[in-house]
Amino acid sequence: MWILGVNAPPTGWHDTAACLVNGEGEVIAFSEEERCNRVRHSLYRKPLNAARFCLQQAGITAADIDVVAVGWDTRQLYPGRFTDDAEFLAFAVGLDFGERPPSVVRVPHHAAHAASSFYASPFTKAGVLVVDGHGENESSTVWTFEDGAEPRLERTWPRTSSLGYAYDAASTWLGFSFLNAGKTMGLAAYGRARGTAVESLVDLAADDFRLAIGPLEESTGRATADEIKEQYDTTVAAWRERYTKIAGASGPTLPEGRLAEDPKAVLVAYTAQRIVEETVTALAATTRKLSGVDALCLAGGVALNCSTNGTLPGPLYVPPVPHDAGVALGAAWFVNPPRHRTGRPLSPYLGTDIDGPAGPRSAGAADTAGLVRSDLDIDQVTALLLEGQVGAVAQGRAEVGPRALCRRSIIAVPDTAEVNTRVNVIKDREQWRPFAGVTRPGYGARLWEPQEHLSRYMLGAAKATELGRRVAPGVVHVDGTTRPQVLHSDEAPAVGAVLDALERAGVPPVLLNTSFNGKGEPIVNTRGDALAAFRGMDLDFLVLGDELFRKKDDAGGTR
Repeated sequence: MWILGVNAPPTGWHDTAACLVNGEGEVIAFSEEERCNRVRHSLYRKPLNAARFCLQQAGITAADIDVVAVGWDTRQLYPGRFTDDAEFLAFAVGLDFGERPPSVVRVPHHAAHAASSFYASPFTKAGVLVVDGHGENESSTVWTFEDGAEPRLERTWPRTSSLGYAYDAASTWLGFSFLNAGKTMGLAAYGRARGTAVESLVDLAADDFRLAIGPLEESTGRATADEIKEQYDTTVAAWRERYTKIAGASGPTLPEGRLAEDPKAVLVAYTAQRIVEETVTALAATTRKLSGVDALCLAGGVALNCSTNGTLPGPLYVPPVPHDAGVALGAAWFVNPPRHRTGRPLSPYLGTDIDGPAGPRSAGAADTAGLVRSDLDIDQVTALLLEGQVGAVAQGRAEVGPRALCRRSIIAVPDTAEVNTRVNVIKDREQWRPFAGVTRPGYGARLWEPQEHLSRYMLGAAKATELGRRVAPGVVHVDGTTRPQVLHSDEAPAVGAVLDALERAGVPPVLLNTSFNGKGEPIVNTRGDALAAFRGMDLDFLVLGDELFRKKDDAGGTR
């Protein structure tokens, strides 16, 4: 049996993705469409290339697919449309399934989110909290999941109580897209660091909450896509008016690159961040109470908020794809949960293999012309890093999700704050934005507050210790936190080997780790992507599979 899970149009119109699960519930392949078509977030794009990759990875054809699981109830949202499965599959996925198309299972959005987190976790029973912009009828839900039992929906909150809407409004007030909420979170840290006083815009009482904005009108429950869009626009506009009143301005007074210097911008970002932190903290406690267990899973776009995640007590798990791309995985698992769970968290390395069938696409002699190639030598790479050079790594199967986890990463030694400045210039990012650190488990416990699971996927902010601030200032943000990754075993061979080499040399085994991509681009996927990005950025070296590439200087030597 083969189940293809998708986040796909018309409802899954951003962060489209495909995931292939076999009859045992084992994940064979998973890719976001943006990694394949090179269009960030793949707005309104069907996950055709991602689905083709999944089939190729399994060595099957579209005709072998038994079920397509969609992470939305499209029949509710588009009544009277897409009722014919074959017509829907052509519109949403685009594969040629042959004369006998697979059955289509439409999984409610929050159910798919919840499944993507619980079944990826190491827990056998957990409360699951889903918080995002909206599902079909809701913006926050509480679930109880247990192996061998049907998931149980415990509590829901309507779209008009959406934390996602409140955060979207702050992001757009700041001049960002709602898809750039991570910038808002990074800017909010300046408010925390400066002790900025903010107005509380959430009322918490008796396992419930009420936001300062909403409901503007009573939620209609089952709404169509058009009705939801109208409600979103109205609610976000009201939130923006509230932020304008708080800041005394309708937008920032300084350009994006200097927003950290703009007290009004910092105030709005930190106000939105506090709304999320206060409410999610309360919802997490409610989830544990209703489920009767301490183990907690998070999902939904708000679960990408590392600063909030880092404030929650454990045991806590967030999957590598908590945002909408993750419903491709969750929908497939809702149809066919994994039958042999290992007690280990999901490996995020489910994407394209740099040396596999799809890896070498578009990479030929022209791509490497003018570059100096040598066999990979970890000691050489370590020496280059200790000289202050900045390099990139593209090795093995790509990680899924928005965080680069050392298989498609830019790396540097973070022993000075200046390295942060240089890497931001290389990536053409605002200088006020932070970077993450990566190390091994034993040393990580000395650098920052421990996180049992969040640091696997770089999804929780942690307070840096005095040692962390001293030896790795390049990955400590203005509020004293970092967003750490702990690298286990040989999960990312090249970076792991460099960390081990640093330790043998008596150097703190920690690296700056950020995504390998140019401005406005998705994380690199194939060899061709990696080589193109290497050429287009001021990077010093590239680890590509088992090869090392460097650039020639003006004198014909390597730099």
